[in-house]
Amino acid sequence: RFLFKQTKMGRMHSFGKGISGSTIPYKRTPPSWLKITKSEVIEHIIKLARKGLSPSQIGTILRDSHGIGRVKTVTNNSVLRILKGLGLAPQIPEDIYHLIKKAVVMRKHLEKNRKDKDTKFRLILVESRIHRIARYYKSTRQLPATWKYESSSASTLIA
Repeated sequence: RFLFKQTKMGRMHSFGKGISGSTIPYKRTPPSWLKITKSEVIEHIIKLARKGLSPSQIGTILRDSHGIGRVKTVTNNSVLRILKGLGLAPQIPEDIYHLIKKAVVMRKHLEKNRKDKDTKFRLILVESRIHRIARYYKSTRQLPATWKYESSSASTLIA
């Protein structure tokens, strides 16, 4: 008889297998002290999206300034779903956008510092993450099948 130890999925380019982190509240209803309505929250989201903020920035502002811990408990939809429904969602997903932004900064650094071997190695890791996430988003049709990351045109994607 074998006992299998359940292993946690490790980090992509490091040794960590940690499971610490915050947990969302069990209760799926908005707190009783929250007096803001669903339509007011959606108005706030639209206003902040038109300013050019990303979905996570919108969620942070709603949490810190308006006391809305989770938008989903109030509106029954996430910020990104609301934005997609209104046609205000970003063209490329947020996580891949930030990885591309990081890769552009690293390439700019490498132009000035050609001998920086560590940054060159880290750039390879970041770009492999971009390719892996892009493959996932193509399979879930969040990116078009013809979308391709090219380092030469990456700076135009984040502009």
